[in-house]
Amino acid sequence: MSVADLATLFSGGLIGLTLGVIGGGGSILAVPLLLYVVGVNSTHIAIGTSAVAVAANAAVGALFHARAHTVKWPCALVFAAAGVTGAFIGAAVGKAVNGQLLLALFGVVMVVVGLSTLRKKSDSGDPDVHLDTQSARRLMPSLVGFGLGVGSLSGFFGIGGGFLIVPGLISATNMPILFAVGSSLVSVAAFGSATAFSYAQSGLVDWHLAALLLSGGVVGALAGSVLSRKLAARKRMLTYVFAAVVILVGIYVTYQGVIALAN
Repeated sequence: MSVADLATLFSGGLIGLTLGVIGGGGSILAVPLLLYVVGVNSTHIAIGTSAVAVAANAAVGALFHARAHTVKWPCALVFAAAGVTGAFIGAAVGKAVNGQLLLALFGVVMVVVGLSTLRKKSDSGDPDVHLDTQSARRLMPSLVGFGLGVGSLSGFFGIGGGFLIVPGLISATNMPILFAVGSSLVSVAAFGSATAFSYAQSGLVDWHLAALLLSGGVVGALAGSVLSRKLAARKRMLTYVFAAVVILVGIYVTYQGVIALAN
């Protein structure tokens, strides 16, 4: 096994561990890890490869939430369907954008994600909200609109977009955050699959690295779920640490992209 393979397994483990301990945000680290730790020399290949692992991890997470009955399926499916259309559009645009510009913009998104995780999340909302023939006129426009917008950004940057999907679902339906997190994983899996398919069609997925990234992620997620229970009282502190790391890495990624563009 090569050094790059070991680095990929380590990166997948770190992503899975972050998801397991904090409950989100790990996928935002996938692209910079592939670029700066594994040594992938193409921003587009890093995005396409990470999208495969993000989609698979989210699908597994969605199954766990479904068993716990924390997925609002009609809302989740409408949001995901609209988002997949946006993800294909975003991925098509992203592939046409200069790789260094895309990298700089990705760094800015990382900073925004880091700052958003610092906001204290409320669990208020309507746990009984559901999409049916009576509520469709009120909920459908918001679900489709937010889904298209979030899906476009997810496809453009090749990220799961959970940090955008969760507030999008809450804004569209007023569901509690517990249900929004569970329902968001359906969209993350769908968006990631659409982005991965689009990039794979253009030959921009390294399947070997994707398999290693996913394998490491499974181990990391298992370890993270155990660690999460042991560190439950300190989870807010861990969130601050994660936010700081993402913000600092985002600033570095933006700097690298801007320097490359200047040259």
